[in-house]
Amino acid sequence: MPETVRHRVGLVGAGAICPHHVAALRRLPQVEIVGVHDLDPARASRAAGELRIRAMPSLAALAEEGADAIHVLTPPHAHVDVGLEALERGCHVLIEKPLAQSVEDCEALRRKAELYGRLLCVDHSLLFDPIVRRAYEDVRAGAIGKVVSVDVLRGSSYPAYRGGPMPPHYQSAGYPFRDLGVHALYLMQAFLGRIEGVDARWRSLGGDRNLAFDEWRAIVRCQNGTGQLQLTFNVKPMQHQIIIQGTEGVLRLDLFAMFKSLRASTPLPKAAERLLGGMRDAIEPLPHMLANAARFALGSIKPFQGVHELVAAFYRALDEGGPPPIDIREATEVVRWTEEVARAADRDAKKRITVASESVPFLVTGASGAVGRAVVARLLQRGERVRCFVRRPPDETPPGMEIAIGDLGNRESVTQAVRGAHVVIHAGAAMRGDWEEHRAATVEGTRHVLDACIEHGVEKLVHVSSLSVVAYADGQDGDVVSEFCTSEPWPERRGAYTRAKLAAEQLVEAYVVQQGLRAVILRPGQIFGGGIPLLTPAVARRIGNTWLVLGDGEVRLPLIYMDDVVDAILLAAVSPLAGGEIIQLTDQSPTQNEVLARAVDGERVVHLPPALVFATGKLSEPMFEVMGRSSPVSSYRLRSALAKRRFQAQHAHLLGWQPRVGVVAGIERELGMYA
Repeated sequence: MPETVRHRVGLVGAGAICPHHVAALRRLPQVEIVGVHDLDPARASRAAGELRIRAMPSLAALAEEGADAIHVLTPPHAHVDVGLEALERGCHVLIEKPLAQSVEDCEALRRKAELYGRLLCVDHSLLFDPIVRRAYEDVRAGAIGKVVSVDVLRGSSYPAYRGGPMPPHYQSAGYPFRDLGVHALYLMQAFLGRIEGVDARWRSLGGDRNLAFDEWRAIVRCQNGTGQLQLTFNVKPMQHQIIIQGTEGVLRLDLFAMFKSLRASTPLPKAAERLLGGMRDAIEPLPHMLANAARFALGSIKPFQGVHELVAAFYRALDEGGPPPIDIREATEVVRWTEEVARAADRDAKKRITVASESVPFLVTGASGAVGRAVVARLLQRGERVRCFVRRPPDETPPGMEIAIGDLGNRESVTQAVRGAHVVIHAGAAMRGDWEEHRAATVEGTRHVLDACIEHGVEKLVHVSSLSVVAYADGQDGDVVSEFCTSEPWPERRGAYTRAKLAAEQLVEAYVVQQGLRAVILRPGQIFGGGIPLLTPAVARRIGNTWLVLGDGEVRLPLIYMDDVVDAILLAAVSPLAGGEIIQLTDQSPTQNEVLARAVDGERVVHLPPALVFATGKLSEPMFEVMGRSSPVSSYRLRSALAKRRFQAQHAHLLGWQPRVGVVAGIERELGMYA
């Protein structure tokens, strides 16, 4: 190797953190990267190509190529096995946080490192973040007196799920705390001393529907004070703040905006002190933010700067024969408390999941959505047993309900859910996100459901499609929209939802014809009730006390009340229809103005002239095109949304269905709920 190179490094794990370790290593002249290995060869190959390094078939191959240090960047459950193997092969080891998933595994790693005389370290990177380091120096200098508490406010999000194998953060209820809560614990340990107890709570609010729990709170009792953690996947905009409170002052760190502010105690009168502190809070962050933004633009500060600093410290320790930058015994204590919380959350989630029976009359996909939830409630009221396919466990599981956890984009979880079901009611679909999210959940998800139905001999599939798959944009005012109308010829212009729902419906039709699937396709109109509001943007948009209507308000709405949709779904489940028949579900079609007259009492309604609406939509198209997106108010979407059509359910009689509640009574019910 070149004379300046003293360490050859291999990376195990090609996930999201890998590029940051590669960038940190490339800043060190004494280091040469051997390559990257991942259990998924395709992911290793992609990472290798993007990072311009070699993909290696195994850890052994990295060692054989001369790697004397290994960065373990795998999911936490694999840290101990990879770390032990690397140590046994004579390599120094730097492991991403947390060190492991049990105290026993941490001790095994420590003992192995001591046995082979290798350096072992964990990436507690925030301790090396420049802002945190400066705050620690302030504390040591006595700037805020004795530290009594540390509060960590952390918002986060995981990359959108695109289908395929579920990523590790969705496989364990406790993963978010292992992944992000661990940062708060080691920070509190650094500022407040040894952790003596953690009282944590968790719940679900829907910020990330694949997470079992997306809200976390913890009180952390430490040797010298108390810490508090708020970890959220719901609060927007996201924040990452650390508030260090002492007997003589308060330090506030904003790791996203990259600034630190100090509010110190003074001998001034309290009113003056508060005024001075407020002015300092307002003024002090600005120069910090501008300076750090300039450093970031010039490249002296990198994304994940703490990782860069810790990696550099690790190799300095190797060169100088010093101890690791992070004490392994302290890291082990952090693991102890991290796992206490994460495992308790895992147990809580598992308690909410019932063991699926070998045979069940009904499976409902999308059972946590509005339509799926209403179908399940009706089935349970009738005394039926029903299996619910959901992305996270519900708070309660009433008698007769089974829970199957998974995502439509994951073939394995869909197959497990469908096994043993007689009738599958497929109400699951993506309701938000970009095309890739809709493709994974709605299109590939439907394909997974269809394949599982064929594999397990399901008696019938009831596929809940949408009236949005029908062509609207072209035609004449008053044209009838029925089951005989052509499908949308330009679904990509209508948006990801329509595009995906049409592709899914066409898949069902193909499986009926080509594989003998027994299925019925239902196309509900604009559903309201059961948690779906009546006043959606299709009717009007509310701005303050004003309702804004696009156009003259005479567009007819294919409204259908939730109870009537559920009636049709359950009729389809038991009807003799099974040849892929398409049944449109519509009722009376009041205009926007007629709905507003019933639903809006005394509030102002403003109509935007159609010419202005279409001109605005046309102007928006090039702006969104620059961003690589299609405009949500493009001319084609507006033509579809404002088309004045009439709606008829001409095949409903084949099902023996007609609205039982109806639009008028449904509106009265919904308005009565808020009276």
